[in-house]
Amino acid sequence: MTLQHRLLISAAHKSSGKTTVSIGLAAALARRGLRVQPFKKGPDYIDPLWLGQAAGRACRNLDPYLAEMAEVRAAFLRGAAGTDVALVEGNKGLYDGLALDGSNSNAALAAALELPVVLVLDARGMTRGIAPLILGYQAFDRSIRIAGVILNRLGGGRHEAKLRAVIEHYTDVPVLGAVHEDAQLSIGERHLGLVPASEAQQSAACIDAIARQVAAGVDLDRVLALTEARTWTPAAVPAERVQDPRLRIAIARDRAFGFYYADDLDNLERAGAQLIAFDMLAERALPEADALFIGGGFPEVFAAELSANRPMLRSIRSAIEGGMPTYAECGGLMVLARSIAWNGLTYPMAGAIPGDVVMESRPVGRGYVHLEETPAHPWPQRRSDVVRAHEFHYSRLVDLAPGMRFAYQVRRGFGIDGQHDGVVHRNVLASYTHLRSVAGADWPRRFVAFAQAVQMARPTPQAALAAVSG
Repeated sequence: MTLQHRLLISAAHKSSGKTTVSIGLAAALARRGLRVQPFKKGPDYIDPLWLGQAAGRACRNLDPYLAEMAEVRAAFLRGAAGTDVALVEGNKGLYDGLALDGSNSNAALAAALELPVVLVLDARGMTRGIAPLILGYQAFDRSIRIAGVILNRLGGGRHEAKLRAVIEHYTDVPVLGAVHEDAQLSIGERHLGLVPASEAQQSAACIDAIARQVAAGVDLDRVLALTEARTWTPAAVPAERVQDPRLRIAIARDRAFGFYYADDLDNLERAGAQLIAFDMLAERALPEADALFIGGGFPEVFAAELSANRPMLRSIRSAIEGGMPTYAECGGLMVLARSIAWNGLTYPMAGAIPGDVVMESRPVGRGYVHLEETPAHPWPQRRSDVVRAHEFHYSRLVDLAPGMRFAYQVRRGFGIDGQHDGVVHRNVLASYTHLRSVAGADWPRRFVAFAQAVQMARPTPQAALAAVSG
């Protein structure tokens, strides 16, 4: 057995600064030469982009609401194999989750994966009151090991000294470090959360500043000492990739579109796909491909640039009109519509879906969704199970052409109109729902199989010529 360091970074409540601390720890430990594998609990695209850039390897998501804990554990082992530090950033507070019994909380994840917890505490305005907070978190569930706390957003040296004295006097929880309030460490935010690292022009400089301050304020050696764990045996071995891809999928990856789960992209490749990235803002046409995948992002922020690139939008519409199998999620759905209206302006889009997008000031759909597939689904899972997934959008799809078909009935969530999601048009499935390849819902394999079937059904140029000649 070898030693590995494993920990869950959590907090008393959301917006405590745990993402900033997690980014700083990942970067600081990676700069020591350690192989750091970041994970993020729950549905999230933006934090993983920052964590992945900080650690130098793609962040993986763990979601005990969408998957059974045994599957979550297997995904963790697979992702952590061969690394030195497995760092999991929780979402919200340590004991928060949808289930009243806490079965999908951060604490439940820590227990299932045998992870010591490092609590990031937003200590603004606190002195002696921090002690009962820590004691309460310890007492609430004695099976959770709180390895230490990192004090965040401190007002200065005197504030830090008082907090350390209080915690040392009243508790047995180590103070692993302190990070003082610093505007330079803040990451810009917008309506869906942080500005993605793929979009932030100074993301590398921002991560560097965070790493330097966290390394200066946190005892990294003590963090490592308190989070040592023996690797489980037998070690999880990642599934082998398909060596000879049979399908080329063009995938939009640029400043406007970057919401993809690393495991889902891996599963597309394992299913036999070669992923060909393209920039919808800069390139003038789709790359040569057999299918198209446009994930989520912020097309509304880049609506003027997207709309101005008419050659690319025409290329996409032409491919779809020609029958190209296409899967689009949220932002992808938006760019395939006729237009996006935001801040009093309307921007023409690809027009591949007969509907228009209107941005709202408040979330339209937010959180987990439960769906039932309809007979219109182009690549069904052929099971009666409810599909669990998630959505987070500030826009609506309106003025849809009459008679549109939908892939899903919405049982929980909003989707397109509160009852339906997943527009099915030609060989396109476009939805506000973000799918995950968990709990048997292997959408990458099904989409690849569908695209391959469409490809095989197309007449070859020779056959087409013969049909015309005949």
